[in-house]
Amino acid sequence: MNRTDRLYALVEELRAVSPRRRSARWLAERFEVSVRTVERDLSALQQSGVPIWAEPGRAGGYALDASATLGPMGFTVDEALAILIGLGTLRRGPFRHAAGTALRKLLAVMPDEDARRATALASRVHLLEPDDEAPIPAEFAAALRANRVVRLEYRRQDGTVTRREVEPLGSIGRDGAWYLIAWCRLRDGVRAFRGDRMISVELTDERPPPRALRREDLHIPFGTLRSVVDDLR
Repeated sequence: MNRTDRLYALVEELRAVSPRRRSARWLAERFEVSVRTVERDLSALQQSGVPIWAEPGRAGGYALDASATLGPMGFTVDEALAILIGLGTLRRGPFRHAAGTALRKLLAVMPDEDARRATALASRVHLLEPDDEAPIPAEFAAALRANRVVRLEYRRQDGTVTRREVEPLGSIGRDGAWYLIAWCRLRDGVRAFRGDRMISVELTDERPPPRALRREDLHIPFGTLRSVVDDLR
């Protein structure tokens, strides 16, 4: 997570729990940075006018002014339930951190009774997941959105490790597995890279040339390929 994203996430974390406080140590562990980095970020937010105050002492921490929180969202309980289920399906994939913060923000801005009912209903929905699922690098999501050439250290199905420079074009999710679809410079063509086989993901400063991703380039032998926003068009 870069600093800009972290600053935004800090505000949303404090907004979600307002008027309660979060300690600098708790926030540092949440965002996997040092306490000093969190304190510097919070100071920068305060200087920019964000209404964050600090209370000293062992029981102290940082809080966001309640007047800066969002108003209640007009979701029905069924709509909120659908969103909770959708976010819940992402909690073990490359978008897990964003899904977690989005879930907390949703519940924080809903009326308390609606949030309680939606959470109670969502607790009845269960996902059957593998026990040995390998983690997907957090940089997977950054590689998808950054529009940069990416250096991958990647373990192939036969166990051999290769290093590639790729140009991300999109992503596909199937049966809990996530694939980065990219133009592979080594193979001079479109390839799919499983997120759980990525050993490291490094974003470069190079912007790739524009490329159009055609469905016929993917060679998918089964199923129907659907964009997650098809229903919005």
